[in-house]
Amino acid sequence: MSQTATTTMHPERDGSTADSPGISHAVVIPSDTAEARRVQDEIERLLQTTPCTERELFSIKLALEEALVNAIKHGNQLDRSKSVRIAYRICTDYFEIVITDEGTGFNPEDVPDPTAVENLERPCGRGLMLMRHYMTSVEFNASGNSVVMSKVFRNGKK
Repeated sequence: MSQTATTTMHPERDGSTADSPGISHAVVIPSDTAEARRVQDEIERLLQTTPCTERELFSIKLALEEALVNAIKHGNQLDRSKSVRIAYRICTDYFEIVITDEGTGFNPEDVPDPTAVENLERPCGRGLMLMRHYMTSVEFNASGNSVVMSKVFRNGKK
């Protein structure tokens, strides 16, 4: 049985509170990249109503696509009978998402560094590296079948 994750807001990180105004939504989709694309498009549409910059929007889109593809392809093994649970919150100063698949999970520490010389030709680890680079925070649950990612909007500030 897979573990599920709950959305945990991090007010100490960004000054926000769990009660700050925003949009929260949860959806369950089959392991289908077309369904994932539909969710991505909806999230992008909603993010365009926030003060996030184009660069921040790009970062979220890239990390979101990587996380959803990982859940569908690696977690659920492209099995359409398995689901991907997606819960997200969009506020004026941050975005947070939880993506959970029905797979057995993995240990993120076991994923090889894609920038190491011996791994440059291997097609693994790049998505995880991109997620970590472009998001403010990326955390996995203990079993490795759920990821929580967040992006704090800096509004052009460093």
